[in-house]
Amino acid sequence: MTDTDSHDAATDCSVETDGGVTAGAAQAHRQTDYLSSEVNLLKPSTPYMREHLRIVWTGFIIWALVVFGPVTLTRLAPEMMTVEMPILGFPLHYFLVAIGAPGGALILSAWYAWRRDALDEKYGIEHDIVEGEP
Repeated sequence: MTDTDSHDAATDCSVETDGGVTAGAAQAHRQTDYLSSEVNLLKPSTPYMREHLRIVWTGFIIWALVVFGPVTLTRLAPEMMTVEMPILGFPLHYFLVAIGAPGGALILSAWYAWRRDALDEKYGIEHDIVEGEP
């Protein structure tokens, strides 16, 4: 008896982008036209989408704190936020808004890319160029 067919099936595995779920919901999920159908962002249908949404909401909360935190603190505690910084001579609120918010956005962008790459790796999603595309 020859063993020529047994290894071909093992090497012909395709990775599913929905977390490897092969249930009926995942099959319907794969065939959904997202541009013309409604997607519930508060109750995603796959584990991949749930984890990705958790990353997005976490990033949004961090972004809101970085952008609106210094402004809100300046309104609530102006004596603390308008004190001049000894090194640069700028008021603290100015430094946090002018340097902290854009710097925080860059750090947040790098954090999102790192987390998204880890999530894609966890679910076996590869972003290679598909054959036949220019």
